[in-house]
This record gives sequence, C-alpha cells and structure tokens, in this order.
Amino acid sequence: MKKRALILSLLLLSGCSREFVEKFYDVDYTTTNRFAKNLAPLPGQFTKDSAALDRLMNNFSGQVKRYWGDNDSLVAGKRQYVKYTDGYKSRAHVDFVRGVVIVETVATTEPENHLKEAITTTLLTPDNPGGVDLYSDSGIDFNGKPFLYGQVLDQDGKPIEWSWRANQFADYLINNGLKKRKVRYQQAYYVEIPMVADHANKRSYKYASIVRDASRRYGIPEDLIYAIIKTESSFNPYAVSHANAYGLMQVVPNTAGADVFKLVKNKSGKPSPEYLFDPAKNIDTGTAYFYILRNRYLKEVRDPLSLHYSMISAYNGGTGGVLKTFHRDRKRAMNDLNSLKPNQVYWALTNKHPKAEARRYLQKVTTFQKEFNQGKI
Repeated sequence: MKKRALILSLLLLSGCSREFVEKFYDVDYTTTNRFAKNLAPLPGQFTKDSAALDRLMNNFSGQVKRYWGDNDSLVAGKRQYVKYTDGYKSRAHVDFVRGVVIVETVATTEPENHLKEAITTTLLTPDNPGGVDLYSDSGIDFNGKPFLYGQVLDQDGKPIEWSWRANQFADYLINNGLKKRKVRYQQAYYVEIPMVADHANKRSYKYASIVRDASRRYGIPEDLIYAIIKTESSFNPYAVSHANAYGLMQVVPNTAGADVFKLVKNKSGKPSPEYLFDPAKNIDTGTAYFYILRNRYLKEVRDPLSLHYSMISAYNGGTGGVLKTFHRDRKRAMNDLNSLKPNQVYWALTNKHPKAEARRYLQKVTTFQKEFNQGKI
C-alpha cells in the first residue's frame, strides 16, 4: 500500500513520466513542487527517494507502452478504472461514463486463454480499493463481493459473484462476442461487456447509509453529497486524479483533507491515500469540508441559497475563486455577493468565475441534485 501511494504521488513528480501522464490528464506541473516536502523528511532524502520512485514509475509507464504503445496506453482516472495484469499484456477498463467494461489482451500465445483469465479477474475483483494496486500488474485477491456485482449481468441475466459463473460468462463472451483490433504491430483480442442501465444507481446504493450518517453528522443535505460524488467520480471508489485527489468525493489530502483533520478532527497531519480510498472515511472527510466551507470560509454569505451555490463552487475552485468572481478585494467581494439575489449569484458563478471548470462544476452538481430529488440517482 505504501508503494502504491508513492507511485501515485510520482505521477505528479516524475519529469521522465510527464509525457505519459500529460497525455491523459493535461497536467499543469507548476504547482506540484509542494509535494516534494512530503517525500523529503530528511536533508537530501528527496533526491534519493525521487530517484527510486522515478524508477518505479518508469517501470510502470515503460511496461504499459511496451505492450500497448503510446496511442493505446491507458491509466486509471476519476471516472475510469484501469487495471493491468498478466505481465501488462492484459487489462480491464471500466468506463463509468459510457457504462461499458472492456477487457483485452495482446498476448501472442493462446490469447483466448489469457483473455478468459482477464475477464474472470475483472468480474471477481473485490469491492476493496485499498487492496488493488492500479499502478502495477500485481495480482488481485478475490476476498469479498465483487465490485461489479449487480452492475454487470451474465448471459442469463444473473449477477456474478462466484468463480464458476465468472468462468462460464467468460466462455460465453469469447464464443459470442470476441473482437480483434490492431495495437501497435500486433493483434489485440477483446470483449465489451455492457453495464446495466442503472449501474450508477447500483453503485450509489452501496453508500446510502454512509451518506445518511455524514449528512446527519455535519448538517449537509444528502442530495448535495450524492451530487458531489456523481460529479467527482461517478461513484467510482477507485477514482484518482492528476490533482492528487482520491476516492468518491475526490478529496485532496494537502488542502481539504488537512483542513478537516485540523479544524474538525482536531488532529495534525493529513489523510493518506489509503485513508481516502475507504468509502466511509472519504465521504466523512468530503462532507466535513462542506461543514468547514459553510461555518468558516463562507460564513458571511447571508442568503442560504447563495451560500449553497458558493459552497459547491468553492469545493471545486476554492473559496478564493468564489470571491474573485465578484471582486478582487475579498471584503468588497463578500459585500457584492450579499447584495445579489441567489439567481444572480448562480449566474455569476456559472458565467464569471475565473476557472471554466468551476463554472461547469456548479451547473453539473445542481443538475444532479435535481435528478436525485426526482429519484434518478
């Protein structure tokens, strides 16, 4: 687990692997130097640690490119699960936006056997983000109910929990849905498995009691928590991002995580990636940060609905971004914000916010809130 956390950090730090990461994430590296201090507790240690981590990440990206090339390399993200196995020759790709699972192999000998193994591994991967290393080809322990249980059904319309059913379905897929394509200069064999229509709802149901408890603990509406999770990760507990954010609510340890530890938990430090991959701890931390936004950073916003919009925007773009939408001077900004009606605050945050991502973010979250209240989430 420690190795994985370090590798995740290296995605941001390794100069040699930037092209590999930038291809998928469009990363701005100007702000990543702040992570160096977390890897260098002793003088001169960072150079040593960085070199070791550099080799680890080089190995991962190098192995992926070796078998899949530049154009077909994939890594895990906020809304997609990607796991390599079989010496990097096989991989699973779960696209939570499109609702499809793609399992493929570039093995040159007995490819159908390799593909079958990859399919069964994917179907039986447990609902335990802390136990799956996304940045190596390490094996997976099948201890617990599969993550995809109920989100994928076999040829008989049954959910898949046991190895015999997974193997049976793998045979069916290979016999009836095997496809081929060119990857680099070799043949790739793959199958596409559609997820059930309400796969996002299936995932969200798992966290109902956790969301309810967090809502009661911090006084944050359940519909807002659900909408944030859907926006941030599409209910993907394996979610990671270029911003060093982890888990369902995409909590950044150095900022929101550290604030929650200090201001809510009364403890020093910040949450680890392992901590944030735990759904209960992730949802608790993300919801606690909304508590901080409401009761500390944005407590001067007078209108409840304007405060609601401001909190959502700040969760993505920071409190400073919210205030800069209205004026460069923070005090003047708060006065200007409070002089507006809620619909005017919403318009400003979705049209004038300094960051385009934050403008879209508020629109998405409020849309998903409405869907939740209509029973669509």
